[in-house]
Amino acid sequence: MKNKLMDISSAVEMINDGDTIGIGGNVLHRAPMALVREIARARKKGLHVIKTAGAMDVDLLCAANSVSSVSAGFVSYESEIGFCNFFRQAVQNGTVKGHEHACYTIISALRASAYGIPFMPVKGLQVSDLVDVNDYFTKIKDPFSDEQISVVKAIRPDVTIIHVQEADVYGNVKFYGPIYDDYTLVAASKKVVISAEKIVTFNIESKVDIPHLMVDAVVEVQNGAAPCSCATLYDIDISSIKAFRSANLEDYLNKYEKLDRRTVDNEQ
Repeated sequence: MKNKLMDISSAVEMINDGDTIGIGGNVLHRAPMALVREIARARKKGLHVIKTAGAMDVDLLCAANSVSSVSAGFVSYESEIGFCNFFRQAVQNGTVKGHEHACYTIISALRASAYGIPFMPVKGLQVSDLVDVNDYFTKIKDPFSDEQISVVKAIRPDVTIIHVQEADVYGNVKFYGPIYDDYTLVAASKKVVISAEKIVTFNIESKVDIPHLMVDAVVEVQNGAAPCSCATLYDIDISSIKAFRSANLEDYLNKYEKLDRRTVDNEQ
């Protein structure tokens, strides 16, 4: 097996301007924030972001002017933090195209890609206006019943970024807590970059959630989801998220730079 451990800057170099980027985690839970911040530092442009339910990750990339479009079922901080204003403003002023989905239609589109088929039937859109306003949807005739059925176009990310609790240097991954739709994202994507709280050694009997053959790069980043949560390790840091919303973006990225770019060699 190939050793895929690298520093965060090298991993983000796998992402090209204009790529379709899948982002793991769910809302403010286990979002790959260190990788997201590094994408912003690298000044990536024109990205097409795919996220079932997004929050700070999508908002930060919009603040960095890295995004061309967002396909998501939900984008908000929830609770007392409020809306994702950078995302909202970018959509309102036309700099970002918002492709509105239901969360399950994002998952269906990713499943279609993972299965190697061009679209997936989605029964729930029979009476939805989304079919008329979103280019990812259309209706076709069911060849078995001749009824009209809604379908969603397959989505295949060029690169998916995911944060996990444990991984080894080869790309085997172990989750603790909810997996969300991360496995589906990985299965649908051309390339996968993993950031991990801890690099471990799995023995031959270890049960992993994502095998090494599906992963292209591994980065060790302690607190790599912060200020979002990471199950079993740390909770959401509400004050830090609020501070980001009112901070200068460059100051915010500089504040986290040393933490995000720590390498295995530097920690030893």
